[in-house]
Amino acid sequence: MRLYLLALNPTDSVTEGFLPAASRLGLDVTVLTDAPTAHQELVRQERYGDRVEVVECDVRDFRAVITRIATGHAPHAVFTNSDHLQTQAALAAGYFGLPAKPWQAALRTKDKAQMRRHLAAAGADTVWSAELGAAEDPVALLGPAVPYPCVVKPREGVASEDVVLVDGPEELVLRCKEIQQRRPGAALVVEEYLPGELYTLETLGDGRVRHVLGGFHTELSPLPWFIEERMAFVPAHPEPVVAQVLAQLDALGVGFGACHTEFVVQDGRARVIEVNYRAIGDQCDLLLAGLLGIPLFELILRVHLGEPLPADLGARSDGRARLEYPCARRAGTLTAAPAACERTVDGVELVYRPLRATGEWHALHHTNRDYLGVLRATGTDQAAVDRAVAEFLAAQRWEITP
Repeated sequence: MRLYLLALNPTDSVTEGFLPAASRLGLDVTVLTDAPTAHQELVRQERYGDRVEVVECDVRDFRAVITRIATGHAPHAVFTNSDHLQTQAALAAGYFGLPAKPWQAALRTKDKAQMRRHLAAAGADTVWSAELGAAEDPVALLGPAVPYPCVVKPREGVASEDVVLVDGPEELVLRCKEIQQRRPGAALVVEEYLPGELYTLETLGDGRVRHVLGGFHTELSPLPWFIEERMAFVPAHPEPVVAQVLAQLDALGVGFGACHTEFVVQDGRARVIEVNYRAIGDQCDLLLAGLLGIPLFELILRVHLGEPLPADLGARSDGRARLEYPCARRAGTLTAAPAACERTVDGVELVYRPLRATGEWHALHHTNRDYLGVLRATGTDQAAVDRAVAEFLAAQRWEITP
C-alpha cells in the first residue's frame, strides 16, 4: 500500500513519528515536498531503503500534488501533518476517492478570519475580528469598533509567528506595517484579545467516532508576545468545557483525523483561540504517544487509510508530563548548551533534545524559532515530574554571545 505524505521542511512529527509508523505498518511512502534535499538526507540516515522515496513537488498547489500522484504509484492514502498543506491534501485525497478531511473544514480552520466568521454565523461563538488584505493600509482598521487591547496575527500563520498584542491605534498601525514588511503578500487578522489560562484539547476521529486524548496547560512568555514556553499534560478537562470545544469543532466540520485546538475558559465558557487541524507538534505528539501508551501515529495513518478507530483506544490514564522549551532571550551565537540526553530520575523519564546547534548565529524572533531545546518529562506523579524538570534545568547552561 502506498502513502503519499505532503511536507514542507522536515519536522520531528514526520521523521520521528509518521515515517517510523508507516514503516511499522508496512507502507511504502512517497514524500512530496518542496524541500527534497533535506528530506532525502533524513531518509538516508534512517535507512528506509526503497520503502520511502522523496519527490520534489510544489506542495502548496493542489493541482501539482494531484499531477504528481496521478503520474506516480497508485495511492492508498494522502496525508499531511503540516498546517499549511491540509487543504491541498484534502483536495488531492478527495480527487482520488480516498478518505480525507473535508477540504472546507481544512480551509476554514487554517484561515483564521474565516474561522471567526464561520463560528459566528453558526452561533457557536462570536469574537470581534477584522481582516486586513495584503495590499491594504493598516489605517483602514482604525475606528471606534476596535477593542483594545487586541491581537494582530497573520491570517494563515503558525507557531505564534508575528502574533502580538497591541494596546492602541498607533501601535496597531505600527505593528501591522512591520508584519507587512516581513510578510509581503500576507493578509492579517486583528481580533479581540481573549485573556485567560491557555489550554489545548487533542482529538482523534474517523468521521464516525471521536476520541479525546486529553490536553495541555500552556504557559506563555510575557506579553506582548505569545511564545509557548512550557506545557503540562491535563488528562481530562472538565466535561462541560470539553463539550463546548467539541461543539465548536462540530460547527467547523472537524471530526476526521487528528486535531489540536487551543482555547481559554472565561466564566466557565470555552473560547477557541485557534484550531490546528493536525496532531500537536513541538514533540508533544511524541510525548503523548508514550504517555498514553497507544500507537498514536499508526492510528492517525490508519484513519487516512480508511480504517475505523476502535471504540476504546486502551489509553493509559495515570500518566503525568511536562515539556519545557528553553528560549533565547537575545540575538546572537549559541556558544554553550547541553547535549542530547535521556535519563530516569525518581521514576521520571527525562528526554532532552537540542533544537539549535552551538556555533550558529540567530536573530530573535519572539516565536518558537527561539527555542534552544526541548525537555520532555513523563511519570505518574506531577510533583515528581515538576521537581525533576526544575532540577534538570537548574543544572544546565545555555549561553548566547551577542
